[in-house]
Amino acid sequence: MRSVRASDFVVLNADSARFECTFGRGCDGVCCKDSRAAILAGDIRRIDSAFPEILPLLRTEARKLIERDGYLSRRKKSGHPMLRIVDRWCVFFNSGCVLHKMGHAKGNKFAHKPFACAVFPLHGPGDGTFYVRQKGYDGEDWDLFCLAPTAQTPLASDTLREEFALASRMRV
Repeated sequence: MRSVRASDFVVLNADSARFECTFGRGCDGVCCKDSRAAILAGDIRRIDSAFPEILPLLRTEARKLIERDGYLSRRKKSGHPMLRIVDRWCVFFNSGCVLHKMGHAKGNKFAHKPFACAVFPLHGPGDGTFYVRQKGYDGEDWDLFCLAPTAQTPLASDTLREEFALASRMRV
């Protein structure tokens, strides 16, 4: 299997993976449902820096939870705290990702998003490489329709250029 390699950045299944985000075109943001992203120290700094702007944009129940308990769960993933969810949705979801919408309005959709969310569906297993999450690849069991593409779905190497670039700059 061929991979994309730019310096040390490797996407193992870049030659075959297919992905197209259809949020707003048939998808209501299912990647934000029942998802607890791991949050890195840089993510916390970016979110905290915009927090006064973020809070009023949240769903009422998410804002109340965050005001009471914060946006980070006590749960850990790979040693990192995770985002809280409320009513099965990420606390930052409100008809789309509030962090994405705020960044996009400022000219950088990734400005406030956690790394794991910003590069989705790329996944870094921790060995310095990445792969595009696909049903059946490396045991992927998250049942999202976007992770089970058809032959007509565009290649991820075309649709995820910005995410590849971000991951190559910020790999962890």
